[in-house]
Amino acid sequence: MPGEFIDVRVDDEIAKDKALAKKLEEICPVSIFVAETQGLRIDESNLDECVLCDLCLEATPGGKIEIIRLYDNQ
Repeated sequence: MPGEFIDVRVDDEIAKDKALAKKLEEICPVSIFVAETQGLRIDESNLDECVLCDLCLEATPGGKIEIIRLYDNQ
């Protein structure tokens, strides 16, 4: 279930990359990303805390993470 204002979609390939999961967990200022033993998990309770800093987008290959602004109908 996405947040009320923000949803984050992660490519399956990226979600399974444990090293990248750890990096995303470290750089996200609002703890949306959680590194687990099987890879990346999105903490849905934090989605609406997203500050649109784009750090996660910069840390991953192009198009592998998508931030959806639900309030823009995007």
